Amino acid sequence: MSKHSHPRRRKRRLLLLAAVLFLCAGFFYWSNHSLQVDIFTYTDPDLPAGFDGLKIVQLSDLHGAVFGDDNADLLSAVEAAEPDLIVLTGDLQDRFRNTPPEYTWSLGAACAAIAPTYFVTGNHEWAVGGVPELKEGLEAAGVTVLTNEYVQLERDGDTLVLAGIDDPNGYADQKTPEELAAEIYAQQGENVYWLLLAHRNSLFESDYSLLGADLVLSGHGHGGMIRLPFTDGLISTDRTLFPSFTAGFYSANGREVFVSRGLGNSGPSFRLFNRPQVVVLTLEKGERET
Repeated sequence: MSKHSHPRRRKRRLLLLAAVLFLCAGFFYWSNHSLQVDIFTYTDPDLPAGFDGLKIVQLSDLHGAVFGDDNADLLSAVEAAEPDLIVLTGDLQDRFRNTPPEYTWSLGAACAAIAPTYFVTGNHEWAVGGVPELKEGLEAAGVTVLTNEYVQLERDGDTLVLAGIDDPNGYADQKTPEELAAEIYAQQGENVYWLLLAHRNSLFESDYSLLGADLVLSGHGHGGMIRLPFTDGLISTDRTLFPSFTAGFYSANGREVFVSRGLGNSGPSFRLFNRPQVVVLTLEKGERET
């Protein structure tokens, strides 16, 4: 055996290791920074006919993330979807980064220039603080902030209610989700069709599914952060294993929720097999598949 064979083998192994590490680093970066536009349809026979085909873009859990200069890549993806409305379901800010309100105002203004935009707070908005100022800035930017309240949307002669609640981290004396639901039914009638924006996916089964909304749109779960085959996410945002209600449609108590995987990361967390998600959700009137 040549006296040079061992150093050559060692060099080849080091080069192979370097190549593997480079590919892993590239995949990790791609998993956390490459946008994925996912298209969904929600079919419901009770949907008012005028809202058949309504297209909603949902952005959630940015945590101060930036995709392109001033979020140009993200906004380009939103605009390309040609939404009828845009919903921002909380945690645009991040307490670990102390995200400035200007970040959220800028994003809100850009979204509002594309389509009517609606915002509800997540837990991180309250952790950062200055929520009243944040909301005022968003309203000034053209965003409708839903603070435990609702708006009535009209389309092709039909109406639909869009409601939104503050995160439970908000003020202790704020209107409760139950009070908001009672208000909707009292003012709009028992047969009202309504959608609810509520940040926390983890409260759907125990709380939000009991309110009566026809569909709840949530975030907060980050898709379970790490998604492996045959799992509904590996780790919750509360650091528990194998959480549910982390991505896509779920049912509980006869009601449905759609949960966005979100776009950003909070603090030291990361994504794996779970790219940042732009949701394009179309409402469709029709019979559901069984």
